[in-house]
Amino acid sequence: MTDDAYLFLVDDPATPLGAPVTAAGDLSCLETPAVRAWLDAHGVTAASPGVRLLPPEETGAIPDGAEKLPVPLSDEELNQLRHALTPGALARVEEELLAYRDCAGERDALLARAAAAGVPLHRIVELTGEDTRTVTSAAAQGQGRPSDPGPRQR
Repeated sequence: MTDDAYLFLVDDPATPLGAPVTAAGDLSCLETPAVRAWLDAHGVTAASPGVRLLPPEETGAIPDGAEKLPVPLSDEELNQLRHALTPGALARVEEELLAYRDCAGERDALLARAAAAGVPLHRIVELTGEDTRTVTSAAAQGQGRPSDPGPRQR
């Protein structure tokens, strides 16, 4: 896995893979010489429907042989991209997880609700800043299963 997002081209704009660049908002990387040259070389603009963007954790889904270019995104730009890729209900739960960082109430219930909604555990950990063991425990309790608290910490 890479730490960069990737711009890539799809043959059919109806392909559901990735987000159209315009859906991710105003990205600073679009003004770099490398990106401008890549777009020019392929005869497209950032607004072209066949130009797509995927975050680092999803770049393995880019088809072999697809024209692609790694692009660095800020944390805010990555969040914008991930929200552009996320269906509405899932995006709302992710927004709650981001807001969670500023509040302390209902932690376990929110973590369990996020897991039940289908947010991957690694993404919950990333959005909340909680450790993996805490998220796993809350998710398991939300499903009515006892959880293994893991080794005791001193």
